[in-house]
Amino acid sequence: MRSLGASLLDDVLAETLDPAYAQAAAARDARGEPPRRRRGRVLIALTMAVAGLLAAVTYDQAADRAQGRQEIRAALVRDIQQASSVSDELVDQLAEFRTEVSRTSDELLDATVVGQRARDALARAEQGTAAVAVTGPGLLVTLANAEAEADDDLVGGGSAVVDPLGRVQDGDLQRVVNALWAAGAEAISINGQRLGPTSAIRFAGEAVLVNFRPVTDPYEISAVGDPDELANAFLLNPQVQALAEDSLNFGLRFDFAKEDELSLPAASPPELRSAEPVGPRAATGADPTPGG
Repeated sequence: MRSLGASLLDDVLAETLDPAYAQAAAARDARGEPPRRRRGRVLIALTMAVAGLLAAVTYDQAADRAQGRQEIRAALVRDIQQASSVSDELVDQLAEFRTEVSRTSDELLDATVVGQRARDALARAEQGTAAVAVTGPGLLVTLANAEAEADDDLVGGGSAVVDPLGRVQDGDLQRVVNALWAAGAEAISINGQRLGPTSAIRFAGEAVLVNFRPVTDPYEISAVGDPDELANAFLLNPQVQALAEDSLNFGLRFDFAKEDELSLPAASPPELRSAEPVGPRAATGADPTPGG
């Protein structure tokens, strides 16, 4: 005789489908309704199709935008290259014209005594406006920012806080330049930027601007003149002594050296803003020098 447990097990294995579920399925088939599983599959298929369509459209749009950006970038690069080429040609032409004008003016001025005096006056004016390059002995002053602290996390991704007092400011360069002029410097430049009567030293964001052009740390101030006289007068200047004290307190680098030869470039030609016609005295052969 079979046990009750065995009989129940046989019933479970024989009837894997619940009777109520089987009746509901039979009724649904009689009414012609599709099974829920089939409808679920259809919905999933439709959803995947729509998702695929959206993905394809998004990809096409992204590809079009990327291609458009590349085309715009290529066009901008071509424009920049073309403009740079034109600028280089204009610079070369300007240099040629300046050389030709200088040669012609020298020839005309050398022809007469008055012309020679005018040429000498022009040379003095050009030196005063830093329009010509200068070479000679002088003093080289170097200013530099304080070195980073040993515990600053510069490699591990941390952001080191830089003390503004440990950076060279525009006022520091102004103090050095003014002291060098007062010491008798004949010509001064900062990192190759020649200083003239209209030069400006300004601080913009994180950059120091000299003649509206950025110069970077370290800052080398070259001054042409007698090295001994420049050094003595420069070190006795109260502004220089205050700057030396600040450099000790905040770790700035501040040193100087006497140089046998320094080469300073010419400054950019000044813009002509006003002019007056030559008077009758100059036209009849008067001395063209100022005050003559």
